[in-house]
Amino acid sequence: MKVLVANLGSTSFKYRLFDLSADVQLARGGIDRIGGAESSCLVEIGDFSDTATRHIPDHAAAVKICLEQLTDAEHGCLGSVSEVAVIGFKTVFAGRLSGVRVVDEELLTAMEELSDIAPAHNPPYVKAMRQLRDACPEIPLVAALETAFHETIPPANRTYAVPAAWQTDYQVQRWGFHGASHRYITTRIAEILGRDDLRVVSCHLGGSNSLCAAQGGVSLANSLGMSPQSGLPHNNRVGDFDPFALPVLMRATGKSLAELLDDLANQSGLLGISGLSGDVRDLEEAAADGHAGAQLALDVFVASIRQYLGAYLTVLGGADAIVFTGGIGENSRLIRERVCDNMAWAGIELDADLNQQVSGEAKISTAKSRTEIWVLPTNEEIIVARQAAAAIS
Repeated sequence: MKVLVANLGSTSFKYRLFDLSADVQLARGGIDRIGGAESSCLVEIGDFSDTATRHIPDHAAAVKICLEQLTDAEHGCLGSVSEVAVIGFKTVFAGRLSGVRVVDEELLTAMEELSDIAPAHNPPYVKAMRQLRDACPEIPLVAALETAFHETIPPANRTYAVPAAWQTDYQVQRWGFHGASHRYITTRIAEILGRDDLRVVSCHLGGSNSLCAAQGGVSLANSLGMSPQSGLPHNNRVGDFDPFALPVLMRATGKSLAELLDDLANQSGLLGISGLSGDVRDLEEAAADGHAGAQLALDVFVASIRQYLGAYLTVLGGADAIVFTGGIGENSRLIRERVCDNMAWAGIELDADLNQQVSGEAKISTAKSRTEIWVLPTNEEIIVARQAAAAIS
């Protein structure tokens, strides 16, 4: 079965094509600046790769370009579009309509109604999925919700201390996100270590960030709460924040609630603290040159990761493995080093040399560390592909 997995942004479309009968990736590609004067189109199929620019007005047109690339007579890997059994979407939030679902009007309406929770994610996904239903009615669409992996979190770890009716009537609770990534990490580390009972703290660190406590492949806690703006600081999103600061800010700045929420979602996080950038690579370079704001942003980021790590060691009663993944988790030696610094009391000891040399999947803990420390590149797309295939089966 061939499955196309779509990862959407407001002006971007990234895809991977899998042949699940052999569990291999056949192709990958991406289109940026959709709706602009010129869009950048990338495709990689086997040894062939190509980059071009052209005007692509919307996501439906982007998918058509993708299918043209995949069925190209010279370089394509599909004989026809009919070989695509399903398109899977790494969808973020639909409240109680969690899990893995065939895209229908009920799901799209729920996502629209909850766009305030995921303003950077829900609107482009809803728009694109509506367009694709019209443009490619012969291909079923499946949404794999990011909250699905966290449905196992017990009530004590997902309930806010608010009036009970807020949860039952208005869906206000800790939902948790990055489900596909944390599911992949817990599955992969279990394969590597040959155990199905592992206590794992999965650290997904990238443009957005979260830690997950899982045991036996089951999520027990996630640092993201009601929305993807919570938990750890993100590149430009706030993370944990006291809502009672909002009326103070409204009076002091004259800004409306909507304007302040926009600031918290787009001008905060590492960008807001540093006043420079939300990219850890930029911050590490600037901090090394003495930029105080960049150093503070890194300090706050590391402190938040360590606070959640300590909490999740308590949730799990210790950990068999701590896994770093995502763009920062896989590539920032400094962040990994600082997170694990002075943790020998908890049986966590990082090998400095291994941490410097890491490439791809690698263990970076010392031989005497009771908890293994790993770097594993995540693969959210293969998880979504498998879930989408199961949904239509």
